[in-house]
Amino acid sequence: MRIQLIHPPVYLNVHAMTALRPSMPLGLAYIGAVLEQAGHEVSVIDAVAEAPEKVTSSGQLHALGLLPDEIADRIDPETDVIGLTNMWSFSWPLVRTILKTLKERWPDKPIVAGGEHFTGLPLLSLNESPVDYIVLGEGEETIVELLRLLERGETDPGDMAGVAFRRGGEPVVNERRARVQSVDAIPWPAWHLIDLKAYNDHRLLNGVDPGLGMTIPILATRGCPYQCTYCSSPTMWTTRWYPRDPIDVADEITHYVKTFGARNFPFQDLTAIVRKDWIVKFCQEILKRKLDIVWQFPSGTRCEVIDDEVADLLARSGGRHLAFAPESGSERTRQLIKKRMTEKGLMNAVEASVKNKLNITAFLVIGFPHDTREDLDETKAFVRRLAKAGIDDIAIGFYFPIPNTAIYRDLVEKGRVDYSDACLMTPIFANDEKLRPENNYCENLSAKELTKTKYRLLMNFYGLSLLHHPGRFFRMMWNVARGKETRKMETFLVELKRKSGLWLKAKLGRTTKTPATEQKAKAEPVGKR
Repeated sequence: MRIQLIHPPVYLNVHAMTALRPSMPLGLAYIGAVLEQAGHEVSVIDAVAEAPEKVTSSGQLHALGLLPDEIADRIDPETDVIGLTNMWSFSWPLVRTILKTLKERWPDKPIVAGGEHFTGLPLLSLNESPVDYIVLGEGEETIVELLRLLERGETDPGDMAGVAFRRGGEPVVNERRARVQSVDAIPWPAWHLIDLKAYNDHRLLNGVDPGLGMTIPILATRGCPYQCTYCSSPTMWTTRWYPRDPIDVADEITHYVKTFGARNFPFQDLTAIVRKDWIVKFCQEILKRKLDIVWQFPSGTRCEVIDDEVADLLARSGGRHLAFAPESGSERTRQLIKKRMTEKGLMNAVEASVKNKLNITAFLVIGFPHDTREDLDETKAFVRRLAKAGIDDIAIGFYFPIPNTAIYRDLVEKGRVDYSDACLMTPIFANDEKLRPENNYCENLSAKELTKTKYRLLMNFYGLSLLHHPGRFFRMMWNVARGKETRKMETFLVELKRKSGLWLKAKLGRTTKTPATEQKAKAEPVGKR
């Protein structure tokens, strides 16, 4: 069958104080690989890579990439099935418009969707859009089986595990498929389907960009064994953690070095470092091969197994950039959100990392529903300890509810959130300069108090950090002037310059406006399960 996969455009919030950038569609590249392995003819319409400078004003946000009509124009008339991915629910208004446009233009072509948004909200997605099938959770096995069914001319998946669809106009959500345990059998991502050069040339990359050569993301492990109440991982991946063979990961990296000249590898794992023996073996393999590369964990990882031995191996093998995610300096908050991490364990990892000159960022969230002034005071003391200990950066975001997480479900029961576009789009405003009252889910503190706290935390951290390490400021400014990134703060400042240029383009009217929220979203309806 001929399959066209779509990586939709992404929303940009030019006012966000974050180093996060749009990046290559790793999940879609994996799906493309298994479809090719199954004998299908696969192509990708990448709305971002095909228009990396096209910015369209959409109210308070801007969309980066092709417009819905332009995506529909690129559909091959001979295509048998259209596939689309969406990770964040804040993109749902835009993705919903794309789905409607595709179905209007190509009514006879089945549309299959997957990703974290569709997995978290399958009923809403079926009821608000003309999507025909949804692949739930880990998609490699499910999509191959579903396409086998469609190839036979059948349209009803029956009780096929991992699929949501309509039967007689009514939504049906089947049981989830068991996770793939033999992860080494999954083919490497089909990066030949993606324009890697477009992403690299426009610095649309996750993590620090050291400017050494091409960047390609890596996934070394799948899932996370923890059950943090704010995280979508238990819904998307369940709580099973499966690592690949470290040698297979090193083989993949070696292949990209030789094939693409890649030298920078951001690991997209939810929780890469869980077992010490795994990370030690991987580092030793990279050293044995004498690969001159940089690899990093920009999305955060656990700290428990990082001691002097591991930190030394990380530094020598090129794994120089780490992000830890304590989320809060309050032990009470960490217990309530089921963040199974102790401050002692974190500080031991920080000490070993700083000693071995690793670049460390700590992720923190303020404004959880239960947060109090006392919790934030503990976080203030915590960031001061981190600054004195010598970590490089902190990233502070306001709490936002992710659909179908434990906290989200609790907020729904209390009537604090619903499934409207406004609620679903809250996450993209989590890193704004100030918290808007309508996006504040904390029961004890106002949006104004939380905004002031964010700046106090940043001033406490960076004030002490520069006091103890005065040379950092001048190195940072010099690097930013040259567009060089060696730490998260430099990435943020470089990205700020880029987003300011995109915002100016939109303001000057070089792009057109598109409807981001063409309908009032409804509450998540109840369907058959």
